[in-house]
Amino acid sequence: MNKKILTAATFAVFASAAHAQSSVTLYGLIDAGISYVNNSKTATGHSSLTKYDDGVANGSRWGLRGSEDLGNGLKAIFLLENGFSSANGTAGQGGAMFGRQAFVGLSQNNIGSLTFGRQYSFSTDYLGSNYATGGQTVAGNYAYHINDVDQLTSSRINNSVKYSSANFAGLTFGAMYGFSNTAGGFAGTPGTGTTAAPVAGSSRAYSFGANYANGPFGIGAAYTDIRYPGQASPAFSTSLANVSFPTVGNGQIQDLRTVGVGGRYAFGAATLWALYTNTRLAPISGESTTFAAYEAGAKYAFTPAITAGAGYTYMHLSGANVGHWNQVNLSGDYALSKRTDVYVLGIYQIASGRNGTQDLQAQIGSSTSYFSTSGVGADNQLAFRVGLRHKF
Repeated sequence: MNKKILTAATFAVFASAAHAQSSVTLYGLIDAGISYVNNSKTATGHSSLTKYDDGVANGSRWGLRGSEDLGNGLKAIFLLENGFSSANGTAGQGGAMFGRQAFVGLSQNNIGSLTFGRQYSFSTDYLGSNYATGGQTVAGNYAYHINDVDQLTSSRINNSVKYSSANFAGLTFGAMYGFSNTAGGFAGTPGTGTTAAPVAGSSRAYSFGANYANGPFGIGAAYTDIRYPGQASPAFSTSLANVSFPTVGNGQIQDLRTVGVGGRYAFGAATLWALYTNTRLAPISGESTTFAAYEAGAKYAFTPAITAGAGYTYMHLSGANVGHWNQVNLSGDYALSKRTDVYVLGIYQIASGRNGTQDLQAQIGSSTSYFSTSGVGADNQLAFRVGLRHKF
């Protein structure tokens, strides 16, 4: 009897140890609310719009992350993350099951991780998360720059191999490469055909960056280059409000190159940040357009539950297209618990300049789906929002 008890106890210990070496976590976030904008495009002009809108402070998502301890500080890791709309339950990122992220790899203590799959560029990892108003406050995707042209919030690279370093006394760095997966087109291929009958091409990308965070201070820089961004899946949007870019077949933009640097400093309950990005959009033929964004902001925690934030962004086009946008972002957040909060936003943007025969138009947010569709817009937009966010 004693031997049986000892044997059972031994198996229980080994089973417990094996379980402790592996873990899988289900996590997610749902963001929902009501938004109002004074000037939204219509087929013949523009009009006010009140709408249900989700994925503003953060994109709604659910995911699975896991790790297996392989010994000596080495782990196998994976992450699968799905984006969705709480408005109608449909999948985001072009309908992909795990369109936000999907990767597997190895992680080694004091060295870093090497991962393979669909992953964020370092423009998103380092700059968008740490030094932009969209990442620092609940203004989120309304505060990120027009159509996320500088890749701060949704720069996901397919077919990528990514190295992310361990933390060396506050310093992290990394590099990644996304393959085109096209025979004879290692650097990507343009689309061909017409708008009515397009023939898909392929995209390749690379990105690298570095970030230093020590106590209240942080500074980071990143560079991302996407060849034929319109051929990515889903395609990266390279339109900017009503600015027109040269189009050749289905290729349009040959290269999107963006570089940026940002910094932040926290003292007491206050945090200040600043960010600069420079993005060049090069067509297959013709003159390039450069998009520069200058951003600064601050937030203050009045209590552990109440935080207010403000940001200002100046965006400038030069080259083949010329234009200016000024935007002010105001936000307030009240935490009901560690996982649930309610927030309010106020955003104002004004555009100036002309694109050929058209006046430039305002377009709040990192996606055309927020307040801009086909039609004619206005040179200003004023938006308000009340939202609820829950994390699990």
